[in-house]
Amino acid sequence: MPKELQTAIGKIFIVEDVIATIAGTAAMECYGLAGMASRRQVKDSLTEFLGRDNPGRGVEVQIRDDKTVVDLHIIVVYGMKISEVAHNVIEKVRYTLQDTLGITPDRINVYVQGVRVPEEK
Repeated sequence: MPKELQTAIGKIFIVEDVIATIAGTAAMECYGLAGMASRRQVKDSLTEFLGRDNPGRGVEVQIRDDKTVVDLHIIVVYGMKISEVAHNVIEKVRYTLQDTLGITPDRINVYVQGVRVPEEK
């Protein structure tokens, strides 16, 4: 169900994939985040095979009863304080969704799916 925004001249409908793309792009800008964990293996694998980028990877958006919930599945860089990275991701996503779409999520959940150790050269 798309998010509905009422304006003076009409309605704007924003689908979940748009919100997921913006949230995923915002999250990837956070320091200490190694990447997003795939929640839809088949879709993400096909996207990678075709050589496309999927900024909504690891992001699930649910809109029910005019409440917006964003779930972010992340991978953190080894050695970073996980709680700080998660807090920064939540704040960055909340700010970006408010600033770009005018949507204030009711809840942003962060699920740390893994830790990535940097490769030594």
